[in-house]
Amino acid sequence: MRVAQLGSGTPEIAVVAGIHGDEPCGVRAVERLLETDPAVKRPVKLVIANELALERGVRYVDEDLNRAFPGHAEATTHEGRLAAMLADELGHCLTFSMHSTQSHAEPFAIVEALGERARDVCPQLPISAIVETGPYADGRLFSEVDTIEVECGLQGSDAAIENAYQLTRAFLTAVDVLPGDTVRRDVPMFELVDRIDKSAADTYEVFVENFQRVEAGSPFAAADGEKQVASEPFYPVLMSPYGYRNVFGYTARKLETLSGSTAAD
Repeated sequence: MRVAQLGSGTPEIAVVAGIHGDEPCGVRAVERLLETDPAVKRPVKLVIANELALERGVRYVDEDLNRAFPGHAEATTHEGRLAAMLADELGHCLTFSMHSTQSHAEPFAIVEALGERARDVCPQLPISAIVETGPYADGRLFSEVDTIEVECGLQGSDAAIENAYQLTRAFLTAVDVLPGDTVRRDVPMFELVDRIDKSAADTYEVFVENFQRVEAGSPFAAADGEKQVASEPFYPVLMSPYGYRNVFGYTARKLETLSGSTAAD
């Protein structure tokens, strides 16, 4: 784990990259930020988490770090030990954690629950949606640390790298680390409802677009040509043919649209 800091003092804000070793976009954003060394109004901690997985170019070494929290200092897995170290390092910081996905090109945020700070910050980010995990938060960083996760774009793409940098700067501006103003926008919210399992097969297909309503009776995915049909309407989230080993993605319900306007507006 690599830890750096911009500004002097004890940070209350942190940025984390490299939770998964096959998602380097956030790492590039942190490295670019360190290279430019911008003047900051308050200190921020910058963390590149799973360096060993990054070196190997794999999602994880022993287990998924973003399912390993709280971890333990004497855990038998690399990620189990790292989870405990990372949670201790972040402490009480509001943390911005960057990821990429195989399911959706446009950036979106993921939170355990939309608390007051996330409700303020998220509309200031260049994102297309906010997802509340509902019952699917176990083992993730935000189960231990006050965290806003962002999916920066498609895994391995140049766009995800650029998005990660712009998202980081917007977050740091929103929390008064960097000077300047942000653009507020209206952002739709979704809550995960159920996991869509997939059976063992040679080929997988997905027929729907993430965050677009699927009507009851519509086929939405297939394993070796055998289609799955929606029994009731839902919104797909994190849906992709090969993004996860055992699941296609999740069903979600659409909640409110979080307004970008403020009382001062």
